[in-house]
Amino acid sequence: MQLLAVYLLKQLELKKIPDFYMSRVLIIATSRKTRGGITSVVKAHETGPQWERYHCRWIETHRDDSAIIKLWYLFTAIIETLVIMPFYDIVHIHFSEPKSAMRKTLFFRMAKIYRKKTIVHFHSFSTETTINSIYRPRYEYIFTSADRVVVLSEYWQKAICKEFGLKEEKVKILYNPCPTIPLQETREKKANNILYAGTVTARKGYTDMIKAFAKIAHNHKDWKIVFAGNGEVEQGKKLSAELGISNQTIFLGWVSGEEKDKAFHNASILCLPSYAEGFPMAVLDAWAYGLPVITTPVGGIPDVAKDGENMLLFNPGDIDKLAEQMEKMIDDTNFRHHISEASVNFAKFKFNINTINEQLGQLYQDVCNE
Repeated sequence: MQLLAVYLLKQLELKKIPDFYMSRVLIIATSRKTRGGITSVVKAHETGPQWERYHCRWIETHRDDSAIIKLWYLFTAIIETLVIMPFYDIVHIHFSEPKSAMRKTLFFRMAKIYRKKTIVHFHSFSTETTINSIYRPRYEYIFTSADRVVVLSEYWQKAICKEFGLKEEKVKILYNPCPTIPLQETREKKANNILYAGTVTARKGYTDMIKAFAKIAHNHKDWKIVFAGNGEVEQGKKLSAELGISNQTIFLGWVSGEEKDKAFHNASILCLPSYAEGFPMAVLDAWAYGLPVITTPVGGIPDVAKDGENMLLFNPGDIDKLAEQMEKMIDDTNFRHHISEASVNFAKFKFNINTINEQLGQLYQDVCNE
């Protein structure tokens, strides 16, 4: 109880409460210490001028840890929200899959009780696990009751509008931003590495990448596939051994900070063979580092993809086509550089962090003015 009392006192410090006459936005999202796309996106938003302009405050509701830590995060987030929500105008809630939606519904209902304007920011990768699942009523309640719905792609905008009868002007597309990487660093000499970045799971198609590379590895003995992520690492090592490419396969485990930076700087190609995505952070990272991308037309990728012009595509599970696209990228250095320039352009313009933050600031203004 003493800890809770100290916590509440900290939340009530006058310096923590913004000027009453300024518009304010309360951000409800997972912890800064949690791995994943939502944390990366909110950290990127935190760097923009709209964060200070709208006195944004981030309440951390969840952390990847023990059950006790998870409960503590949720409990303290509820208390903090109850204490400070009256001082805010807009509640901006980030959520994704059903467990996330269940947690965030608590905060959404609090916002409704306090009669706050709400923006719900949907980061999911699959309709089957969310809006077309047994959890559909929960998503329907959130989407239809919110003042604005933010999605990551045209695909999700159309799906949500169709499923719940919402108007397109209510469902706003806001792409995830690329991180900012100094361009001169992207031009350094690369290793012959094809990088996979993300959790090593079946949904992201890591076995397809191993099988496809095994088809061409004997022709490219100086090339390696590198997996940066945790998950089914031992299964991946076993499959690589069975296919005879252990010496050309590297598993780094989860990387962040300097280790992540090194993995991307050393790579020549990014490959993400996913079966489902929202808008993959790995691809955004690749564009920031100027890496040419081989991926599948899932999630938000079809919004911008032009096969052979700004990336190479293949359908999920098509191992033969993936092997062909890998070989094309490996063999043709000039083509690889051309796709790399397209990646740089994505990072500089359409997915530039400043552009995205400007759009978010405009969204806050629009909702405040309603």
